[in-house]
Amino acid sequence: MNPTRWWWIRHAPVVGHSGRIYGQDDVDCDCGNAALFAQLAGRLPTDALWITTPLRRTKLTAAALQQAGAPKPAGEREEVAFLEQHFGEWQGLSYDEFAILRDGVAHRFWHAPASERPPQGESFAEVVERVARAVEAISAAETGQDIVVVAHGGSIRAALAHALAIDPERALGFAIDNCSLTRLDHFTGEGAWRVGSVNFLPQAQIR
Repeated sequence: MNPTRWWWIRHAPVVGHSGRIYGQDDVDCDCGNAALFAQLAGRLPTDALWITTPLRRTKLTAAALQQAGAPKPAGEREEVAFLEQHFGEWQGLSYDEFAILRDGVAHRFWHAPASERPPQGESFAEVVERVARAVEAISAAETGQDIVVVAHGGSIRAALAHALAIDPERALGFAIDNCSLTRLDHFTGEGAWRVGSVNFLPQAQIR
């Protein structure tokens, strides 16, 4: 059986957040790098289902990719389960304010350990659970198809944690840059995953 091929793309760099923690806040993004978008668009599959989250930074990135020449989608939809982690009361804080709140204790790769739930928010481990449920349901419904997902750094790390069956804390060590491509193939009948690429940066190919 052909795998269900997941093409995960992190949205373009955010703008207008004034150096504050934005999480699920609906901030804008900069899609002005035409060469990058052309390179990335040229790598995407035909007849794919395209999925964005409800936040405009993923929608703007998807639209820019299609304008740059990505193949026309076979279908398009939103998926709330692929939203970024909700940082609750931490959203809107500057990084200096957050450092004071945390008494200067910083996580190396994220705002907090994977198991920690911000006040009125969710933990990264909970993000892994919601992303995993949606990935499995969509893989079963779209078996053997290509799925292009324009999402967020947190949800893409969560997809990797699920595919590789690794602890959420370890998954926070993955670098997921803006406009990077992560490829995961799901073999539904076997419940197996194959990793094609992680954090591929098309701009590295531009000379």
